[in-house]
Amino acid sequence: MTTENVTDTPTRPILSYIKDLPNLCSLAGLACTLLAIYFLITGVYGAAMIGMIWAVGFDWADGLIARKMKGRTGDDRQFGGQLDLLIDIVSYGVTPALLVLSYGNFHPAFLPVAFIMLVFGAIRLSYFSTFGLSGDAKYTGLAIDNNSILLVFLFMFADYFSQPTFAIVLAVAGLCLAALNVSQIKTPKLSGNPVNVVLLATYTLAVTAIYGWKLL
Repeated sequence: MTTENVTDTPTRPILSYIKDLPNLCSLAGLACTLLAIYFLITGVYGAAMIGMIWAVGFDWADGLIARKMKGRTGDDRQFGGQLDLLIDIVSYGVTPALLVLSYGNFHPAFLPVAFIMLVFGAIRLSYFSTFGLSGDAKYTGLAIDNNSILLVFLFMFADYFSQPTFAIVLAVAGLCLAALNVSQIKTPKLSGNPVNVVLLATYTLAVTAIYGWKLL
C-alpha cells in the first residue's frame, strides 16, 4: 500500500502569481531567452547575444526586487524560486547548448558537447536547489548564469576566426564551463550584491550597443 504526500490546498489561482513583480521580471527574462533561441536557430547571432545577456539582467533584477519588496507571502517566495529554477535551465542550459549546435551548423559531432552542457547544467541547478549556498555563503561550483555572461563576451571575437574554428572554440568553452558548474570550487554570489547588479546592467547595455552596431 502506498501513501501520497498531502499538502494544503492552495487558495489562490495559478495565474495570480504572475502579478508578483519579481515573477513578472523572471518571465521577462524568459521572453528574452525565447528571442535568443529564435535568433540562434535563424542564425542572427548578434541579436541572440543581446537576448542572452538581457535574460541574465532580468534574472539578477528579479532577485534584487524580491529582497527589497515587503509583504511577499511565503507562497510567493516558494513559487518564485521554482519559477526561477525552471527558467534557468532554459536560459543557461538549453540556450548555450543551442549556441554551440547552431554555430556548428548543427553537425552531429557537437551533440555530445550540447548534451554534456545540458546534463551538467541540470545537475548544477538541482544541487543548488537541494543544498543552497555553502556554509560561507558561497556557491559550490560556478553559478550557471555565468555561462551566458562569459559566452556572450567570448562571441565578440567570432569575427577573428573562421566559423568552423570558432565553433570548436565555443564547444571547448562550453565544456570547460560545464565542468566548472559541477566542480567543488567556491564562488561568490554575485547577483546578491546591488553593486554587481549595476555592473551587470552596464555590461548589458554595452553588449547591446556593440552587437546592435554589428547588426546595422
